Amino acid sequence: MLLLPLLVTSLLHVALAHDAQGGKCLTDWRHDDFDVVAAPFFDEAQARLSSWSSTDKDSFAGVPVPPLEIRPLAISGPSNNRVDLTFFADGYLQDERDKFFADAARLAEDISGNQTFNTVKPLMNFWAAFTPSKESGVGVGGKPKDTPFGLYRDGTELRGVYYAHPKVAGAACASLGDQCDYPILLGNDPLYGGLGGRFTVITPSLANGALILRHELGHSIIGVGEEYDGGFAYFGPNAYANLSEPVPWARWLTHEKARVERSVMPMQDYAWALLNTSSPWTVTFTSAGMYARHLVRFSVSGMPDASDMRVELDGEDLGQPEAQMCNAEILEFGDEDEFVSKPGHYSLYPTFSQTNKTTYRPTNEDCLMRQVTTPNFCKVCIEGLWLALLQDVSLIDDITMTACSSLSSSSAINPEPKLTTLRLHLVPLAHLRTVPAPPEVTESYSITWSKDGEVLHELANKTEVYVEQGRYAVEVQYKTSEVRVDREGRLGAREEVTVECA
Repeated sequence: MLLLPLLVTSLLHVALAHDAQGGKCLTDWRHDDFDVVAAPFFDEAQARLSSWSSTDKDSFAGVPVPPLEIRPLAISGPSNNRVDLTFFADGYLQDERDKFFADAARLAEDISGNQTFNTVKPLMNFWAAFTPSKESGVGVGGKPKDTPFGLYRDGTELRGVYYAHPKVAGAACASLGDQCDYPILLGNDPLYGGLGGRFTVITPSLANGALILRHELGHSIIGVGEEYDGGFAYFGPNAYANLSEPVPWARWLTHEKARVERSVMPMQDYAWALLNTSSPWTVTFTSAGMYARHLVRFSVSGMPDASDMRVELDGEDLGQPEAQMCNAEILEFGDEDEFVSKPGHYSLYPTFSQTNKTTYRPTNEDCLMRQVTTPNFCKVCIEGLWLALLQDVSLIDDITMTACSSLSSSSAINPEPKLTTLRLHLVPLAHLRTVPAPPEVTESYSITWSKDGEVLHELANKTEVYVEQGRYAVEVQYKTSEVRVDREGRLGAREEVTVECA
């Protein structure tokens, strides 16, 4: 590892071999003494956004609804007991209709097929809603195109994608009723861009569309803030600010006693600099020289070829990145005894805001809320995801009942009680999944039936029972290794049913 001397002033120098357009992108670059890995350096999310309520939808009454062609993408159950995510087309011409449906299907599968939302997929439905646009693509320079929701970029940089017609988007979502809890506006543009908030905005970029979608949905569904450095929104179950208070993720800590992993951020800058051969971007920073390791992280865009850029630290060429200067930061941290960098370690990792205020996150680089190229949430965020989704979903889809009937041996002299069949329809988790959960996840259902307050032990864990008339209750408890604390009782459900036989 390259050590920085005590209180030395260092120079980070970035230059291009020829002109390139500054913007926003992701980099994954490795050097013998540095690890520079992708991170999102811009996001608009912040507050806890639960799924759309009937009050939200009523507020768009009277707003014209664009024509919508609806197609199911991945359906796990009835919309009145699922969390429904709906992709809305923007910037797709009529003859690009098939492209939209293919883009939406690919994104839904990318985030739920085998990672990120995979284990909670039975709680979710995915839909696509097509409306033809009069112009193709996403607007630039702050000017939306002639499209239903008016998606546009502020300039030409690959950064946020905004919407000009939120009322139209709201009305479109409201018109679908239970089929739209989280609207996703999909802008027809092949390049990076997105936005979190009431509407999740993304592009179908093959390189990072799904990456941005899962990150923004983390904000919208779980209600978590950022984990990357240089932001401003640090809140939710993955954020901790006051070391005198209990650690929110104490149950996930690798070691019983919590400690702060030793690191500092001597430099962080949103440069948004247009780099060229005559005017390189340069920054001077001061290192305390008291840390064993350091990391240089930056993002750049507009790079047609890796050889077009040179990165130096105190005159030493750091090598050529694999991708194409929007943001840069220097992090310093202790050796492995002072700062555990290995995956799977849960502790208190400092995160530094744009004003260098410190909060703490659960892991080093394990979560997609810190590194957008990471395919999964950390365990703390996954737990939050379960609890957020089950706020709007009951584990019991339905209880159905057959007509009462007597046993064949019944007679007028020895009448048998009439019986009915109660069938319990559960959300397909645990042994009811059509596709098993990953082997590292353990889960189970337990079912308890009772009549008039008395537990019927012989009916334990049965989803189909034969009973005589009376008042019955069924209690369902779901357990998963991905949730360790459920204070609100969201992993349980209870229903009652009365059986009356004439």
